[in-house]
Amino acid sequence: MTASLLSRMSPTITNMIRMDHTHLVSAFHQYQLDTPARVKKGLADNICLALEVHAQLEEEIFYPAMREVAPDDVLEQSKPAHDEMRSLIARLRALQPQDAGFDQTVFDLMRAVLHHVAEEETQLLPKAERLLSGQLSEMGSRMTRRRLQLLGPRSGELAGSMARSMSSGTLLAAAGALAAAGGLLLARRTDASSREGWMHKPRAGH
Repeated sequence: MTASLLSRMSPTITNMIRMDHTHLVSAFHQYQLDTPARVKKGLADNICLALEVHAQLEEEIFYPAMREVAPDDVLEQSKPAHDEMRSLIARLRALQPQDAGFDQTVFDLMRAVLHHVAEEETQLLPKAERLLSGQLSEMGSRMTRRRLQLLGPRSGELAGSMARSMSSGTLLAAAGALAAAGGLLLARRTDASSREGWMHKPRAGH
C-alpha cells in the first residue's frame, strides 16, 4: 500500500485519537464488579494494551506537532498523565481478578483515563484542528503505519485479550454469525456450481 493511498484511506489523527478514546470508554463500561473473572481479565488486558499503544502514538506523533504550534499547560500535563496511567497499568498487570486490589485498580485507571480524555477532547483536539488542519490527514496515516508496527509483535496478546473479554453470550452470538455467514457462502457456491453445471450440461440432440 502506497503512502498516498494510506493517507487517503486513514482518518485524520484527531479522529483516530477520538476513536481510541471511544474504544477505551466502551471497554471500561463493560467492566462490572459481578463480571466473570475471565472476562474481567480480558477487558483489563485489552484496556492496558490499547492505552500503551495509544499513549506511545500520541507521544511520538501528536504531542511533538502540537508543541511546535501551541505549547500550553494542558499539553505539558499530558505526559505526566500518561506516566500515571502506565504506573496503574503496571500495578494491574501484577494482579489477578481474584486479588483484592484488582477492581479498585481498574476503577482508578478508568478515572485517570476519563479525566485525560476530557481534557484532550475539549481542549487539545479542537486546537489541533484549528492549527494543524493541513497536516491532520498525513499525521493520521503516519499514526496508522506506526500503530501496525507496534501491534504486530503483540497480535497474539491482542487476540487473547479480546477473546477473554467476550462473555459466553457474545461468543455464542459471534460463533452463530460466523456459522451463518459460512453457510450462506457455501449455499452461494453450491448454487453457483449448480447453475454452472446446468449451463454446461449437453442438451438432448447435441
